[in-house]
Amino acid sequence: MRKELLTVALLAAMVFNQGCNSKKEEAKEETKKPLSLIVVEPGHFHAALVQKSMYDDVDSVVHVYATEGPDVKAYLDKVEKYNSAPENPTHWKEEVYTGADFMDKMLAEKKGNVVVLAGNNQKKTDYIKRSVDAKLNVLADKPMAIDAAGFDKLKEAFESAKKNNVLLYDIMTERYEITNTLQRELAALPEIFGELQKGTPESPAVMKESVHHYFKYISGEPLVRPTWFFDVKQQGEGMVDVTTHLVDLVQWSAFPDVALDYQKDIELISAKRTATQLTPSQFKLVTKSETFPDFLKKDVKDTILNVYSNGEMNYKLKGVNAKVSVLWKFQAPEGTGDTHYSIMKGSKSNLVVRQGAEQKYKPVLYIETKDKSKAYEDAVAAAFKTVQDKHPGVELKKIAAGWEISIPAKYDTGHESHFAQVANKYMEYLKAGKLPEWEVPNMIAKYWLTTEALKRAK
Repeated sequence: MRKELLTVALLAAMVFNQGCNSKKEEAKEETKKPLSLIVVEPGHFHAALVQKSMYDDVDSVVHVYATEGPDVKAYLDKVEKYNSAPENPTHWKEEVYTGADFMDKMLAEKKGNVVVLAGNNQKKTDYIKRSVDAKLNVLADKPMAIDAAGFDKLKEAFESAKKNNVLLYDIMTERYEITNTLQRELAALPEIFGELQKGTPESPAVMKESVHHYFKYISGEPLVRPTWFFDVKQQGEGMVDVTTHLVDLVQWSAFPDVALDYQKDIELISAKRTATQLTPSQFKLVTKSETFPDFLKKDVKDTILNVYSNGEMNYKLKGVNAKVSVLWKFQAPEGTGDTHYSIMKGSKSNLVVRQGAEQKYKPVLYIETKDKSKAYEDAVAAAFKTVQDKHPGVELKKIAAGWEISIPAKYDTGHESHFAQVANKYMEYLKAGKLPEWEVPNMIAKYWLTTEALKRAK
């Protein structure tokens, strides 16, 4: 009897243990996330900003492949700072491989399924192509191509991504800045905006201007830029770098959800480039480097470094005249920062974003109109309700020129938060297994325009 009881107890224990083990396995399966990040050669602080937040579908273990040096160290330091933040700390676990063969090692091991690229742009297009060829999804910082040869390779990468059923996407953070979002939404309301005008090359219907600064604070600390950032052969000229955002906004807001064909829909009218000059002391302040490295000597004249970071282009998009321009300065005056100006001209009103002293260097959106009639005012108030339904708390504030859009502080989340918004949107697309139909042709159109404008300007 005792023997039988022991046998029954032993069998019960075995069944219980099996049950526990299977529950543990189930729990393990439940917590296994579908997406896993591979960060390759993170030379730009944007790589770390993608990891300022955690994501529901992304594994906390991140596999990093890079050459050893200050770039990867700066990236790891920022991620560690986010992990130890007093509020909303992240919990990334970084598994790092450093070596000259980092790319080959990454492709051989394939320890994740989403490659994040934000660094030296000279080889970025090649890294994109090799990653999608290996059937890996790619989320890349802009620009994805910095010259005509890069554009040709990028086109091949999109074809390869399609064939291999993976998604290649660039990080267009400016779409998530609230004034840009609202400008696009208002332009789609004919009761307020009317129709987008054609404009002329001298007076374009759509203009985007951006002023950036080399020395700035990121996550509360002075940004140290790598020395290669100032070499246009490695970073790319201003014409193909920041203008990527501006060209994207023109396409996205003027022709929302429309697939563009760069060979039919875009006509480049003119392009020009100029240099920003940096003294040795300014260069040292922003890079911590005592001297200009050899690869920059070609751009140094009378001890001054000339960086071709400024550019502007005039073009037609589906017959609409547009202009984008970018200017880099060394440092913004105290209490100010990067600035943005944007105008879209409609038959009933102009939608204008200003960010100057009057706006306390915060972007402010205006509806500027010549029609002061009661009927038009009523039509604007009625149409604006669709915007308020989508963005509760946003209000119209009457001014002499028309209206200022009053936006609650909760929508001003700051540039750094937009990286998580882009990443979350990309993850939605990964879950769906496809990008919106217009995204790939419009990325191709964008990079054709920027690289073609550079060719023209030179």
